[in-house]
Amino acid sequence: MSVIIHPSAAVDKRAKLGENVYIGPFCLVEGDVEIGDGTSLKAYVSVHDGVVIGSNCSIAEYSAIGGDPQDHGYKGEKSYVKIGNNNIIRENVTVSRATGEGNETVIGNDCFIMEGVHFAHNVKVGNFVTIANKVGLSGFVEVGDHTVFGGMCGVHQFVRIGEYCMIGGLYRVVKDIPHYTLTGGEPLRILGLNSVGLKRGGFEAKTRRLILNFYKELYDTHDLFTHNLNKLKERRGEFIPEIQRIIDFYSNSKRGVTFWGRGHSAESD
Repeated sequence: MSVIIHPSAAVDKRAKLGENVYIGPFCLVEGDVEIGDGTSLKAYVSVHDGVVIGSNCSIAEYSAIGGDPQDHGYKGEKSYVKIGNNNIIRENVTVSRATGEGNETVIGNDCFIMEGVHFAHNVKVGNFVTIANKVGLSGFVEVGDHTVFGGMCGVHQFVRIGEYCMIGGLYRVVKDIPHYTLTGGEPLRILGLNSVGLKRGGFEAKTRRLILNFYKELYDTHDLFTHNLNKLKERRGEFIPEIQRIIDFYSNSKRGVTFWGRGHSAESD
């Protein structure tokens, strides 16, 4: 099957289109664009200069990919959007290019992006991420693999969200969220492990228990949190790789990390 371009679509001849690409009615594809094999743009989709889209993606109506970043610091420099393979991007999704010469906004592979989601400049999203309707990711947000967002979340700029996290709907995220956790409430707090996501991801019961016990030590209210963290850092080599990654996550936080429940005490999952 060859490339199919609807007669009403405006596709620059310089755009690089793979095999079996479908460009639907009234789509716009500019010249500095690459679209991989089997990807389809349904209708009224705009793909601007500086965008690379992988294979077997489906992008629904009125989505806009690669528009100028909504950032006062942007001065017209060349920047990019890179989208991986096997992504479902539903209606009215916006993905802005990055701020800064040569920088990228990135969406990984096998993500499910629901209607109305916004990816601001310099966002980095991993693989197998699910983002429900109307979520907004501000500039420089980073999201790890297998994380799930409930609808209408707002994420503050520069926030990092770990892997296998679950964020409840309608919440605002202003601090980092560490790996493997379930968050909700106002103000947002960690409610426990994302045990459903971890089980689905193949984490054994022993591994889940070790992660939970680590968090219990970290948020032990008999001592200051910073003292607990420093003591656990000194024992880093004793822990399984998943826990070592949690320690590294806390060590590299710039905005601070969301705390665990009321009173900051870790409970069972």
